[in-house]
Amino acid sequence: MENKKLVIVLTRGLDDERSSVAFSMANAAINNGMEVTLFLVSSGADWARKKAADKIRQNPEDPTLGEMLKNFLESGCKIGVCPPCAAMRGYDAEDLIDGVVITGPTFIFDPMNEGASTLTF
Repeated sequence: MENKKLVIVLTRGLDDERSSVAFSMANAAINNGMEVTLFLVSSGADWARKKAADKIRQNPEDPTLGEMLKNFLESGCKIGVCPPCAAMRGYDAEDLIDGVVITGPTFIFDPMNEGASTLTF
């Protein structure tokens, strides 16, 4: 059976173009029928804050990162934020985009145990 799961761990923040690559990869995987789980750690946690990504366009060929995040969540894929990373930035659940959860690493271990491919940015 073909593996249709992907876990992406994003460590990069709002000012790093590798974040755009991570979201492009996530959306490409979704468009190819994969179930994607995104785990935001370190400065990657900043992406989960409401309105943080709305106007950021790191690559002029891509939609805004806010649009990519919206597409990601509307597709039913999951986004989790590392609890210490959120706490370090003063974020709690009401600071985050609807549908994003503050959760520990078991959030990604379940799909990994089911054979998910992984990418880290």
